Order: sequence, then C-alpha cells, then structure tokens
Amino acid sequence: MTPDSVTISLPQAPVIKGTLEKNVQIHLSYISESSNLGADVIVFPELSLTGYELELADQLSYQQEPDEFRMLSESSVKNNIVVIAGYPLKTEKSKPSIGAVIFFPNGYIEYYSKQYLHTGEDTYFSPGKEDYLFSINSYRIALAICADFSNPSHSANAVLNGADMYIASALISEHAYQADARILSKIASKHKMPVLLSNHISQTGGWPAFGRNTVWDSSGEVVLTSGNKDKCIVLCTFFDNNLIGFTKKISVG
Repeated sequence: MTPDSVTISLPQAPVIKGTLEKNVQIHLSYISESSNLGADVIVFPELSLTGYELELADQLSYQQEPDEFRMLSESSVKNNIVVIAGYPLKTEKSKPSIGAVIFFPNGYIEYYSKQYLHTGEDTYFSPGKEDYLFSINSYRIALAICADFSNPSHSANAVLNGADMYIASALISEHAYQADARILSKIASKHKMPVLLSNHISQTGGWPAFGRNTVWDSSGEVVLTSGNKDKCIVLCTFFDNNLIGFTKKISVG
C-alpha cells in the first residue's frame, strides 16, 4: 500500500491447547495468506500461541529473547508484515505476564504485557506497567489485550500518546460479547479513532470464544465484522484514518 495507508489483517485462527509448535504453524499459514492479500499488519488474539490456558502459563512462558520466536520473526521479514502474536512472557517477578510479541519486517522484536487483569488472572500472571504503541506508514497504533480496554484510562493514554488507531487482542465469549462490543464502540466514538478487535474462535481455557472480529469506525459504528466464528481473515484498509476498503476472506488453509 501507499505510505499514507495501512492494511490490517484480523485472523480468525484456531488454537490448540498448550501446543506451541502446531500453533506456530497455524500462525505461519495466516501470516503468509495475509501478506498475499496485501496486509501490512496481522494481529492475533490474546495468548494465541498457547491458548488461554492459565494453569499452563508458568511452564509455557518464554524469556523476552529473539531466539525464542525465530520462526515467526523470519516469517515477518519474509512476508514484509508486522506480526502481533500472544504468549505468556517471563518477567522479573514470580509470575509471567499475558504478553504480546511484536515482530517487525526489519527483524526487530518488541513486547507488550497486559496491564489490567481479569478477576482470577492475577493468580497466574503479573500485570504490565507500560503502554505500547508502534508506528507504520503514517499511522500510530495502540495495542490492548482484552481487559485493558475495559479500563478507560488505557484508551485515554493511547490518545495522549498519539494513537490513530486502537487494536484489541482478546478472548471474548458469546455471553460477554455484546457488553464488550459496546465498550469498544464507545472508545471509538469518544476518541474519534478506529477500533479493531481480534478474538479467538476456539474454546480455550474452558471459555467458548465467539469470534466476530470487528472494525468500528471513528464514530463508533460497525463497518466490518466476520459475523461468525468460522476460520477466516478480516482485512481492512485505512487511508488518512478513514476506512477505504475491506475484504473478508472466508477460506484459510
């Protein structure tokens, strides 16, 4: 795309409980397909590389070291796409964090840790302390992980830090979807910026995920949604902060 546009891929990808090797292969197929469709960025759901398996968090957690994520980094470089995947990350504390690993096409890797934990998550995880934004083309994108977006200060800080767009990786069930969708819509309308959701489709951690990856425009209106929890890629392109085109690709790998 042009330097003034950005195309975002929101994959609805299955996850296999605690099986990193197989989940990496699933990620690689969605990364390649998204690149073929012209995406600049692909954002997977919360803890996408392991599933939302709280009791496995400590044994599956990785150090924040590039070698641990070599295959995904190489795929980011090869496909010229920013890749955001979810994984429990070791911290200096006794518990890991619910992390996002961000791979850039120049080989650089960054990390973000979820700051606001749901009830019960603090038994297994430590909260992060730092906001995370990255720049691509002419856009500055803020990243949230699930409960982050439920705290108004998180999106408010994103705006203060210059965000043009807010993307949430999440695990949202059917029961919680409507309430969470209202929160995300309100963030979009209040802060006058697009808001995007990347949600799980597989049952994980005992939760029946609801899928329905969605894009809200800067007025808080839904402009694109998968409408289901089938495997697919939701793809949208922004130009000058306006949605100018979108594609929903249903069949993936």
